[in-house]
Amino acid sequence: MPDFTPIRHPAPRRQPMRLPLYLLGLAFAALAVPAWAQRSVEFAAYALPADGTVAVTMRQGEPQDPAFAELDRATGGALARAAASAAFEGKRGTTLNLHGIGPYAHVLVIGRGDEAPSPRLLEDIGALAGSAGASSKAARIELLWPEAAPAGGGAHLAFGAALGEYRFNTYKAAKADGDKPGQGRLVLRVAAPDAARAAWTRDWQPVAESVRFARDLVTEPANIIYPESFVARTRTAFAGVKNVEIEVVDVPAMQRLGMNSLLAVGQGSVRPPRLLVVRYRGAGAGEAPVAFVGKGITFDSGGISIKPGENMWRMKYDMSGAAAVTATVLGLAKREAKVNAIAVAALAENMPSGSAGRPGDVIRTMSGKTYEVMSTDAEGRMVLVDAMWFVQTRDKPRVLIDVATLTGSVRTALGDEYAGLFTRDDALADALLAAGRASGEELWRLPLHPSYAKDLESPIAELRHSGGSGAGAGVGAHFIGEWVQPGVAWAHLDIASMAWRDDGSVPTMPAGASAFSIRLLDRYVRDAVEKAD
Repeated sequence: MPDFTPIRHPAPRRQPMRLPLYLLGLAFAALAVPAWAQRSVEFAAYALPADGTVAVTMRQGEPQDPAFAELDRATGGALARAAASAAFEGKRGTTLNLHGIGPYAHVLVIGRGDEAPSPRLLEDIGALAGSAGASSKAARIELLWPEAAPAGGGAHLAFGAALGEYRFNTYKAAKADGDKPGQGRLVLRVAAPDAARAAWTRDWQPVAESVRFARDLVTEPANIIYPESFVARTRTAFAGVKNVEIEVVDVPAMQRLGMNSLLAVGQGSVRPPRLLVVRYRGAGAGEAPVAFVGKGITFDSGGISIKPGENMWRMKYDMSGAAAVTATVLGLAKREAKVNAIAVAALAENMPSGSAGRPGDVIRTMSGKTYEVMSTDAEGRMVLVDAMWFVQTRDKPRVLIDVATLTGSVRTALGDEYAGLFTRDDALADALLAAGRASGEELWRLPLHPSYAKDLESPIAELRHSGGSGAGAGVGAHFIGEWVQPGVAWAHLDIASMAWRDDGSVPTMPAGASAFSIRLLDRYVRDAVEKAD
């Protein structure tokens, strides 16, 4: 087993601080400086407001949508003239901001395209309204949707608004005048407000809150979120949530369990690793759980195989998988899903130091299987295999899905439109692909070719942990799959291409941390687990 000796920096003389800096960071993280409040979401019966700030949709090629036409009449035709003057066509995902239209201080026109209404369309519409509201100083914004279809449409508008309005302002001071945009109320004027409110509160608000929790975790800098503070934030998030049990495996316990692979990644950092396990029991005691395992590298310098300095700041997002699986179970528990579900977050900071692991080291994992380290920058698979073995031996899951920002090569293959899906189980693949389409977090299935085993042959251990062909994402997935026990349905999601957005081109994913896979996994549980049971 690699020597695990955390580096400790003694305080200099005449220095009053006695705690290591990372413990002070833990105290600061536990305070969780509150971000600015965002808009409350409210529901009201459909009616045309007399004035104020209004958001309305426009169908592509047919500007006389019911709400648009009514608003146009109230402005003496000014709305239609303004849209025509701006050559606004109503294409899906486009917006037109108009000021001083008739009695209205501001009108936001949202293009809905030419397709039939669907939950995803309404979520995009809500997200565009929420995004506009995040930068608006208006105290009240009213979004008009008079149509009865689709069922539960008002709740999907609210869900989209909550996703689209997300901003991380924790470390930004308010302007001198104390003015903070993005606060106040978003009123959804819909055909069935009571039903929409009930569906939002019961089914979608818990998921929206879990997405926000994950986005906050990923966006926080690595001096604030690291293994111990990730655990502390999780305990706070689950406080008072029913039917939840949290287990934390520390370094001595990992040593006793033989979790040398997870230890090897964290041994170069002064911040010790943790294995966080959240168990939610929403179904019968005898029902095998669904397990979600997430890569939780709270900062990835590359270790001894150090990364280039350019854009290394992004590597705080390398714990996106751990944040996503933890938040997924948070959402399931809050909406009281009828499922037994487990989140396992394999948490470590990958740093170079005198105690760090090296390329060429041989690691004996918790399972007893050995591998040869080829690059300390391929650390995600190292923490995952011990975490996956732990949950399989302890909890006997029927389905095991790991989520990781594993490889850059998946972005080369898929761009920023899809995450990579790897599995040998066709039924599981079909269910996850369908969940991706329904949720708007789409996957593309990639191969697990038998030739990848040849690429991982080692002369001194049972296998190498990287190398060989140019199929980096597939080789990484194949390595992880070596720790899947017989009879367990397993899928690997490589979300490296989707976890961080450089722009706001996807309405429900503002620039920054996307919290990708929470909506996908929640939809998978709804459609493939809860309904099936």
